[in-house]
Amino acid sequence: MPGPGPHMIYALGSGQELMHVSNGRFGPHQCVTYAINAFFGPDIGSFSEWLISTLGLGRVLVSSVETWIHDPFYYALILGFPLSLLYSWVSRVLLHKGVLDSFSGVPLTVRQCFLLVFVGSLSHFFLDHLFEENGHSSMYTWILSTGWWKTRAPINPDAVVVIGLLCSSLIGDVELLVATYLYRVKPLKSIRKEYHKSMRLILVVAILYCLWCASQIYLVSPRRPAVGEEADLGVLVFLSIFFFFPHWLCILSMNSRDVIDSAEQLPL
Repeated sequence: MPGPGPHMIYALGSGQELMHVSNGRFGPHQCVTYAINAFFGPDIGSFSEWLISTLGLGRVLVSSVETWIHDPFYYALILGFPLSLLYSWVSRVLLHKGVLDSFSGVPLTVRQCFLLVFVGSLSHFFLDHLFEENGHSSMYTWILSTGWWKTRAPINPDAVVVIGLLCSSLIGDVELLVATYLYRVKPLKSIRKEYHKSMRLILVVAILYCLWCASQIYLVSPRRPAVGEEADLGVLVFLSIFFFFPHWLCILSMNSRDVIDSAEQLPL
């Protein structure tokens, strides 16, 4: 499975990109908290098990706890709140001591820390599910199981029509959004409205796409290839949970625009 390097580089890299595009709303404190939980978070049980067994203190209790902690959701549910209290306090201390600066000038709240703990856990398993157990992890096996690997997949006309309509609606909407940004044909308020409409459309199309694939795989008898031999259902579900959802949580953990504006107005 991926070691400390890939986890840390992925988290810090994506955190730096969010800092850049958010103009400081996603700051250094968010980036560090996110990276720590992506790098070490869910593996804290494995590390504790190794440390206790090395010191000869027994490992039965730690082994039972480790199976619960090394999980993308249980880690946040079990340790999320106490860790959030700790990270919020550390953020306040680091800011007060001048060790780690912040664009906003305010420490992280407990809510922000909890979101970042959850983000770190999901990002950790984004890599683990893809690159552990020699490619035979339960998640990766399920993703591949949603594809068609028996024979050459037949091309079903109804699948072509359904997938074609769904993808065409997305392409048409993206072209409209790009034209709005490039040519400034609408004011900023209308552009934001178009953005939210586009996001809702993408979400609706993704849900319909998954429902179509699931119906062909689990409801139709005998099973039919949903989109040729592609494992689209598994890929979309995996990306939704372990890629898009964590980045949405990162957006929710950003400081408000009012906080940033107030910090910029402070006298130097």
